[in-house]
Amino acid sequence: MPTTASTALPLKDVTASDSTLRRYLHGLPGVDAVGLEARAASLGTRSIKTTAKAYAIDLAISMVDLTTLEGADTPGKVRALGAKAVRPDPTDRTAPATAAVCVYPDMVAVAKEAVAGSAVKVASVATAFPAGRAALGVKLADVRDAVAAGADEIDMVIDRGAFLAGNYLKVYEEIVAVKEACGASARLKVIFETGELSTYDNIRRASWLGMIAGADFIKTSTGKVAVNATPANTLLMLEAVRDFRAQTGVQVGVKPAGGIRTTKDAVKFLVVVNETVGEDWLDNHWFRFGASSLLNDLLMQRQKLATGRYSGPDYVTVD
Repeated sequence: MPTTASTALPLKDVTASDSTLRRYLHGLPGVDAVGLEARAASLGTRSIKTTAKAYAIDLAISMVDLTTLEGADTPGKVRALGAKAVRPDPTDRTAPATAAVCVYPDMVAVAKEAVAGSAVKVASVATAFPAGRAALGVKLADVRDAVAAGADEIDMVIDRGAFLAGNYLKVYEEIVAVKEACGASARLKVIFETGELSTYDNIRRASWLGMIAGADFIKTSTGKVAVNATPANTLLMLEAVRDFRAQTGVQVGVKPAGGIRTTKDAVKFLVVVNETVGEDWLDNHWFRFGASSLLNDLLMQRQKLATGRYSGPDYVTVD
C-alpha cells in the first residue's frame, strides 16, 4: 500500500483520539473504482483445468460456513445442518467437512452437540445481528452468551450508523470490547455490511479499522441486504489484509458472505484469493464462504466430475 504522511503513523498512535483515527483512515489511498472492478472482472474470466477444478471444489467445501439465520430455525433444523456440515455427502466419505456451522446464539449449544467429535467449528452471529442497533451492554451480553454456550467463532456487525457519521472511535471501541468478550477461545469476524457503506473508500477504511481493532476476520455482509459479497469488494478487502500483514506482520482472514450460490461463483472468488494474497490465505483458517445454498451446488458439481453425470434432485438435502 502506498504510504502517506497519515498512514506512516505507528498503529498504536492511530487510536489515541477520534481525530487521529479519522486522519489515519482518510489518509488511506483512494480506491480506483474502475480499476478495481476491471481487475475483479478479469480474474473472474480465468478458466481452470479439470484436475484443478476438483481441488478447488473440495477446497471451497472446506471453507463453507454452513449457515442458517432465520427466525424459524428449530433445534431439529440446526442438528440436521450440523450433521450435513460434518459429512456433506453421506455417500462419499472423501468429501471434506465444512469449516463451520453458523447460527444464532440461542442455537449454539445445539450446534455444538451436533458437530461434537469433528473439526467443524460453531460460529455465532452476535451484537444484535443483523442491524446492530442495540446498546453496547446488550451486544456484549449476546457475545458472552454465545461463547459460554461453546461458540468457537463470533460474527459481529459494526455500527454502520456510527461509521457513516464518521464516529470511527466508537466503532473501534465496540470491536475492541467484543474482542475482549470473545476471550481466548473464540475468533472474531467483523461484518461491515458493505452494501450499506456506499463507497469502496468506505470499505477500505472499515477494513483497516476492523483490523486495527483486533479482528481475526473481516467479513463483507450479513446476507440480509440487497448487495452482499461481490468479487470487487472481496478483492478490495483482500488487498487490505495483504497490506496490513506487510505493515504489521499480523495475518487476518476474509469472509465474503451472501449471494455466493454456485460452484462457478466460488471458483471465481478462489481465483481472486490466489492472485491477490496467494497460498497463505487458501485455507479455511484464513478464508471462508458465508453461505447456505452454495454447498449443495458444490456437491452436485463434485459428483459430476467423479461420475460424468449430474445426480437427481434428491441427491442433496434441502436446507
